[in-house]
Amino acid sequence: MPHERVTIRTRDGECPANIMTPAGEGPWSPVIFFMDAGGIRPAVLEMAQRVANAGYVVLLPDLFYRYGPYETLVPEEVFKGDVRAILGPLMATTGNDKAANDTEAFLAYLDARSDVTGAKVGAIGFCMGGGMAITAAATYSDRFVTVASFHGGNLATDAPTSPHLLVSNLKAAVYLASAENDDSYPPAMAKRLEKAFVEAGVNYRAEIYTAAHGWMVPDFPVYDHAAAERGWEALFALLNQNLRG
Repeated sequence: MPHERVTIRTRDGECPANIMTPAGEGPWSPVIFFMDAGGIRPAVLEMAQRVANAGYVVLLPDLFYRYGPYETLVPEEVFKGDVRAILGPLMATTGNDKAANDTEAFLAYLDARSDVTGAKVGAIGFCMGGGMAITAAATYSDRFVTVASFHGGNLATDAPTSPHLLVSNLKAAVYLASAENDDSYPPAMAKRLEKAFVEAGVNYRAEIYTAAHGWMVPDFPVYDHAAAERGWEALFALLNQNLRG
């Protein structure tokens, strides 16, 4: 299937991005894929292509572009070392607010593609990308009709960039998939986020998976194939219901 590498000009610089498309003739509805903290690597490219194979144009931007070039990370090796020391400098260059700002350029890029149809967009995010996906969908609520967060962390904190502060703007259907015993998304935080959703009248569904944080990502040591397939099934049902047509 076609895989393009492009560069998108944002407010802060040049963002390398990957475009995955299905086989056959378009046009197709677009999905923006917000990566995890492991950066762009083969496993994430494969995940983005799987979404594309379901019938979508997928934009996978490298949200660490402000850092500059970096070596491809191998999660198994990262988790054996000092995770904060390795990922911290990369993660410090982005965040929910910066990713939302970048989304302005991402949407403009998708709008200019001849193989993209309609104004409706989907957002999906994994780990770090979960909060980014929610924030982007809330910031551009007139564009995003669906958003999914898989093992997203820090979704309802006291930080001024916490995603839960923006949910009153959401018009998208939301799917929240969280891991049990996840220190980055404990029960009290889940309660806080869902309370915000209910008060804002957000159309959402939240599920707790009997798996560890990161279960969806195939190159993570905690990858759980059965749980991941359940997640993919839920994601495609969400996209097909809200984004097609």
